[in-house]
Amino acid sequence: MRYLFASLLLCMIGIPAAAVLYAREVLPPPPTEPIMPLTIVPDNDPPAAAKEPAVPSAVPVTSPSKQLSRAGYDITPLPRAKVAELAKKLSPEAYRITQNAGTEPAFCGTLLDNKKEGTYCCVVCGLPLFESKHKFNSGTGWPSFFAPFDIAHVAAKEDNSHGMQRVEILCTRCNAHLGHVFDDGPKPTGLRFCLNGAALTFTEKGTDLPAESQPVPTATAYFGGGCFWGVEHYFQQAPGVITAVSGYMQGSLENPTYKDVTDQDKLPAARRPADFKPHVEAVKVVYDPTVISYRQLLEGFFQMIDPTTLNRQGPDFGTQYRSGLYTVDAAQDAAARAFVAGLSARNLFSGKKIVTEIESAQKFYPAEAYHQDYLEMNPTRGCALSKPWWATKTAPVEPWPSDAPPASAAPAAPAAATSAN
Repeated sequence: MRYLFASLLLCMIGIPAAAVLYAREVLPPPPTEPIMPLTIVPDNDPPAAAKEPAVPSAVPVTSPSKQLSRAGYDITPLPRAKVAELAKKLSPEAYRITQNAGTEPAFCGTLLDNKKEGTYCCVVCGLPLFESKHKFNSGTGWPSFFAPFDIAHVAAKEDNSHGMQRVEILCTRCNAHLGHVFDDGPKPTGLRFCLNGAALTFTEKGTDLPAESQPVPTATAYFGGGCFWGVEHYFQQAPGVITAVSGYMQGSLENPTYKDVTDQDKLPAARRPADFKPHVEAVKVVYDPTVISYRQLLEGFFQMIDPTTLNRQGPDFGTQYRSGLYTVDAAQDAAARAFVAGLSARNLFSGKKIVTEIESAQKFYPAEAYHQDYLEMNPTRGCALSKPWWATKTAPVEPWPSDAPPASAAPAAPAAATSAN
C-alpha cells in the first residue's frame, strides 16, 4: 500500500523533484531524533464513541521508547557512542562512505553485479535495508533498488551539496550514509535507490541472517470487537505492536470473503451445514512482549468496546460483530479469563453481564486488501469505539513487562491458530 501511494504521488507530481517530495512525505527523517514507524497520511483519529471508556487508566506517563518497524525490527536510533563502537570494525572504505558521506567509484563495488537472492543489510548495525527482489540494473554503476526492505528502515533528508538537489538516504537505526534516491526508477514506485555497495552486507537466501539482522521475538493475539477497521487502527498505534491485520476467524466456512461474512446471518437454518458456525471480524495483533504485555492489550481492548452487547458494537449488529478473545495457548486463555472475571467483579458496566466470548483461536483468514489500514487510508471514516489508554496518552493499570514478575509455568497449551497468509 505504501509503495502504491508513492507511485501515485509521483504520477500526480510529474516533476524532477518528485524524489524530494517523496522523502518529505513518506520516508522517515534521519535519526537525529527518535523515529516512529512509517506514517503516510495524518493520523486523524476516527470519531470516538460518546461514552468514556468503562475500564479506567492511570495518570499520563511516557510509554517505553523502543521503536519497531512493521517488518518486526527494532529501529530505535542507536546512541552515538554505540555507532562509534560499531564503526571501528569497518574497512577504511566502508568507514569513509558510511560515516563521512563518501561515494565509491562507479562500477567498482562488489555487490553491483550480484544476481543471488537474498537480503542486503547495513554494514554498520546489520539492519535489513533492501532485498534482491527489488534490485534492478540501472546502468549507473551502483547497486540500485526500486523499494526498501521496509519503508521505516531507510531514512531520508534533502541534500543540496555540490550544487545539486538530491535526497540522501541513511540507515534509520545507525544513521549510516547509504547513497541517494532518485525518481527515474522502474514501476511500481518509479524510484531508484542508488546505493554504495560498501555500505551493505549481503546474506544469501537460505542462510540465517546474523543476530544483529534478526527481527525481535514476537507474540500473537486475536481480538474481535465489532467493525475491524477501528480495532485494527487503534491496535496499530499501541506501543510494542508490530502489525495489526483485519480478517475473519472462528467460522466453519473456509476462505471466506467479506460478502460471505456479511451474508452469513441471512442463510436459512435449513440450509446450514451441521457444523455451521459464523465468522467474526477479527484483528490479528503481532507484538513485542518485552514492550507491551497481553494484559495491557486486554486493558486497551476493553476500553475500546462495549463487552455487554451481544452480536453488536455501536450501530453494527450481526454475528460478525460479536466481541471475542481468541487465545493461542493455555497461558493466554488463563490471562483472558482472569481479566474478564476481574472486570465482572468490579461491576464496571452498570450491572450488565460481559458477553465477550473466549475461545481457542481457529484459522485466521486475512481480509481483502481494501480492508487493511482502512482508517489510515480513509481518515474521515470512523468506527463506534472509545479510545484505549495508549491513544489517550495515559498509563495502563497493568504494569509494563519489565516491571512484571515472571509468569508461572502454564499447563499444556491447546493448538494455536494457523493463518491463511
